[in-house]
Amino acid sequence: MVQDKPIMVEVVSVNISEQKGTTKKAVESIQLNSLGIKGDAHAGAWHRQVSMLGVESIDRFTKSSGLSIKYGDFAENITTKGFELFESKPGDRFIGAGVELEVTQIGKICHGDDCAIYRQVGKCVMPKEGIFVRVIKGGTLKAGDQLSFVPKVYKVKVITLSDRASRGEYKDLSGPEVAMQTGDFFSALAWQYELDTEIIPDDPELLENRLIDARNAKYDMVITTGGTGIGPRDITPDVVKPLLDKEIPGIMEHIRLKYGTEKPNALISRGVAGIMGSTFIYTLPGSVKAVKEYMAEIAKVQKHLFLMLMGIDSH
Repeated sequence: MVQDKPIMVEVVSVNISEQKGTTKKAVESIQLNSLGIKGDAHAGAWHRQVSMLGVESIDRFTKSSGLSIKYGDFAENITTKGFELFESKPGDRFIGAGVELEVTQIGKICHGDDCAIYRQVGKCVMPKEGIFVRVIKGGTLKAGDQLSFVPKVYKVKVITLSDRASRGEYKDLSGPEVAMQTGDFFSALAWQYELDTEIIPDDPELLENRLIDARNAKYDMVITTGGTGIGPRDITPDVVKPLLDKEIPGIMEHIRLKYGTEKPNALISRGVAGIMGSTFIYTLPGSVKAVKEYMAEIAKVQKHLFLMLMGIDSH
């Protein structure tokens, strides 16, 4: 679930070009700022400020094409060795030499005939194996500098609300199901995550405190199960909704409509979805069957939502 030891990446070349659509030239050093690389044509207030490509990818391409490739020929700003860059994910970071870079995109659309390498051999490595990053902390970077690859680890909390389960009167089944479905979601993406679970009674003050703590601790997602009905102790949506900075009503509306068509009781759930601070929150019913149904629909959009929150256009 979480990377065991740090991965070090060596910078072997830094490269810039003053005009788009041209190869980049190796320079002694580059100056990184909030817009990208000073003097580079691709700098700007967007998510693809700096491009990176590994020597590993270049060597494979050179061997298969027979071409002699110079650093910067694939329009990469930073050429590295020591790690297959395309195995990184959005949100991962490269930290070292006083700078910090966040991965925003893996690969790109091939420019075809507009690319000099493509015109020669009919293919290019950057669209599949190059990555793009944005500058989190600026500074000077040069060949020989070492960067530590720090994968993003998503923090997830699962809260079961049940008076009886919290007293140990019966075994919680819906919480473990949420945990399993969450693990399947992150594993399918090969994203690293940490998950903790808790069972609490249907107590509004206790739930509110747990949610505020999760928001302050920068959890990426909180999923609750239980307390979404209309019983006297069903308080989950009533506590969650005032804490949301932005509600995402369409998710729960879709789920209620999809399953309520055949099972009208599904329409009774008052579950809500939204974001508080930088933490996504979903309130699910307390049955295992409902958890499976809800999680299946949430999983379809959650990757896109994470990227949206990072300011990354994944369309």
